[in-house]
Amino acid sequence: MDAAMNALLEIFSWVGVGLGLSVLLVALIARLADGTWLPARAVVEDGPNGRFVRWFDADGAIGQAPLTAEQDGKLAGKDMADIYYRHGWTDRMRLDPRSPAVRPLTLLGTGLVAFGLACAIASWVLLALSR
Repeated sequence: MDAAMNALLEIFSWVGVGLGLSVLLVALIARLADGTWLPARAVVEDGPNGRFVRWFDADGAIGQAPLTAEQDGKLAGKDMADIYYRHGWTDRMRLDPRSPAVRPLTLLGTGLVAFGLACAIASWVLLALSR
């Protein structure tokens, strides 16, 4: 029974750490691919096709982007908003500084690595107790 449990813990430790590091690598690639987003203060306006925001970027250009339904809900009743725009683009913005995909990948990868390390420690403790 101890040998089977030790083998199972060993498998979980290698899979957890290996898969976790792989997911963390994907999160790093996603973070790098996301690019640079800079903060700006934007004006919220009504247009013929819905609400949109306008802002000045760091180079002095005027940016403009339509609001999604979710963004419009968050900015309901506001005339000004703090946004983040994609550097080098005049039509890409979001309300959060980080990509919504990077955080779950980072949490999943960290959780898998922690699970793998916990299994490795449990395997070592079980091995020490069986001697």
